[in-house]
Amino acid sequence: MGNTLLTNARIVLDDAVIHGTLHLQDGRIADITDGATTVAGAEDCAGDLLIPGLIELHTDNLERHMQPRPKVDWPHMAAILAHDGELASTGITTVFDAMRVGSVVSASRTRYGKYARSLAGELLEARRAGMLRISHFLHLRAEICSETLLEELEEFGAADRVGILSLMDHTPGQRQFRDISKFKDYVCGKHGLSDAEFAEHVANLTGLRDSLGARHEAGAVQAARRLGAVLASHDDTTADHVTTSAGHGVRLAEFPTTVEAAEACHAAQIAVMMGAPNLIRGGSHSGNVAAEDLAKLNLLDILSSDYVPSSLLLAAFRLADLWEDLPRGIASVTRAPAEAAGLQDRGRLAPGLLGDVVRVAHIEGQPVIRGVWSHGRRVA
Repeated sequence: MGNTLLTNARIVLDDAVIHGTLHLQDGRIADITDGATTVAGAEDCAGDLLIPGLIELHTDNLERHMQPRPKVDWPHMAAILAHDGELASTGITTVFDAMRVGSVVSASRTRYGKYARSLAGELLEARRAGMLRISHFLHLRAEICSETLLEELEEFGAADRVGILSLMDHTPGQRQFRDISKFKDYVCGKHGLSDAEFAEHVANLTGLRDSLGARHEAGAVQAARRLGAVLASHDDTTADHVTTSAGHGVRLAEFPTTVEAAEACHAAQIAVMMGAPNLIRGGSHSGNVAAEDLAKLNLLDILSSDYVPSSLLLAAFRLADLWEDLPRGIASVTRAPAEAAGLQDRGRLAPGLLGDVVRVAHIEGQPVIRGVWSHGRRVA
């Protein structure tokens, strides 16, 4: 991992930006000092910013590489390596790869099978073999409205690096798809269903929620405890949803859909995460609350790139401009997600922490990555 000196840089600390030098040694941050150095071999950052490596808690990007087009399945290991390289290039040095657990196998046009256990095994093997550039953990998306959730969860154990387990309830007519027309657009666009087939699909999912939902939800909460994973809620819409989440021990709320839910999360000391694409686009593609509105109300804590890895850094700088506070904006993609996930060895630039660092130039309002180090090793 060697010895790296990054000098003549603007270093973003917890609550200040200093001009100085950052020293990486043996995979860790060895020292941070004021001013530049003329030591031979030091990399002159020419006044660029140094920030902690970005931490991504929820991304569907790996699934996109697995199926680059509808009905096109790509070899998993090739997809894992492409995903890993893409994230490294965008400044992400720690990722919680989202994988669905819970399948529907009895439907005809809308069935979907399990894949998480085999994919997780391949990801962990790539890590053991030293094939990956950045740190990978698992994020299990527990689909409450499914047929096989509990059986699939049983296939995971303590050795699987499951860092987050989120409770997903995509039953039509509530939460993310409270507007049933948005759900119809999504499903019919994906599967080409007729009106009659869509009505049958909705009835099937509603029936699953009615018959299995309570047992699945309780089992998923128990699985999170067994795996030592942070429990997250997903698409909380009402204060009652948040009350239920808090009762389960939820510490992270992914993409609450209303101001009411975000306010209830903060009252319950649950961190609020919103999508960076929502912030960049100026609103939710599902018609839910805008991330910018929550940011202006000081109800946004963490950003996730969700389905666009490059959005994470750009959105952090958007928040920094909105809040007029660069360290606070950067913390939404570094320190805050690290704290929510229980990672104490990263997310900040401080001696002794992991050498996860990103060099960023700010050119005409656009953050441009000049270098990425993961565990002290340059990866981009």
